[in-house]
Amino acid sequence: MAHDIAALAEELTAMAAADQRTSAHANSDDPAEQLAWRRLTVRHGDRLGEIMEEYGWPTAELVGEDAARAAWLIAQHADRQLDIQRRALKLLQAAVSAGSACPRELAFLRDRMLVNEGGKQICGTQIAGVWDGAPVPWPCAEPERVDELRAEVGIEPFDEYVAKFSPS
Repeated sequence: MAHDIAALAEELTAMAAADQRTSAHANSDDPAEQLAWRRLTVRHGDRLGEIMEEYGWPTAELVGEDAARAAWLIAQHADRQLDIQRRALKLLQAAVSAGSACPRELAFLRDRMLVNEGGKQICGTQIAGVWDGAPVPWPCAEPERVDELRAEVGIEPFDEYVAKFSPS
């Protein structure tokens, strides 16, 4: 079993590395690059679904910090597989409740899924784009409470966060 877990951790981190190498293609002007990105994220989402079926949420206790974060990234980018995102959210919520996962990652995944389902996000983690040099978030359910809600889960204030998206 220990060998299987080590191999699983290695697989998750390799998937996340491939994701990060190609994530710039998500919004490429080249349709072939966009398609390659979509295929990669779907393959990774499918595999994460299998992993969740067999192991539940891959927590740091199970696979280590890097692989647990990799699993979260894969779920975050499974935008065309809402069933995978929903299952990941449910399992991640249980892991956070048990103290085995990061509330910050849960907030990002919850916001991502809400936006993907056409809802309003809670913590303002999802940026729709940059218009006239200013980052524009997807709508938030309680914009007046965003910084308070972000602080509760260990996310920097909204203005600091969106500054990362501003063209320099």
